[in-house]
Amino acid sequence: MLQLENVVSDRGSKYAVSGGVVRSRAEVDGFLKALKRVRKYAKATHNSWAVMLSDGTPIKGDDGESGAGMVILRMLEREGLRDHVIVVTRWYGGTKLGGDRFRRVQDCVRAYLDARAGGAG
Repeated sequence: MLQLENVVSDRGSKYAVSGGVVRSRAEVDGFLKALKRVRKYAKATHNSWAVMLSDGTPIKGDDGESGAGMVILRMLEREGLRDHVIVVTRWYGGTKLGGDRFRRVQDCVRAYLDARAGGAG
């Protein structure tokens, strides 16, 4: 698992991104369960995620952050990255971000992809 904390902060909301190799929906569920064993991730406002399985099946979860899973999925598709789940975690800071929340999700996914390409994952 590659995990980057404090990737972005915007109007009090804080973001982190995590990811790792998964080959099935069951492995995605296991990954999310392992992530949420860490108390601060279990208590996060949103753990939005997406994965493109090797057979081309897209799976995503917004976890209440409507549309965030699709943002992650599109970025995975553009990268051609399969069998790899990316989870963007948000701790809500009290101010609604509107459409900027999608930019923050993109910032997190980009940071993750850059760190992974740099050999960190």
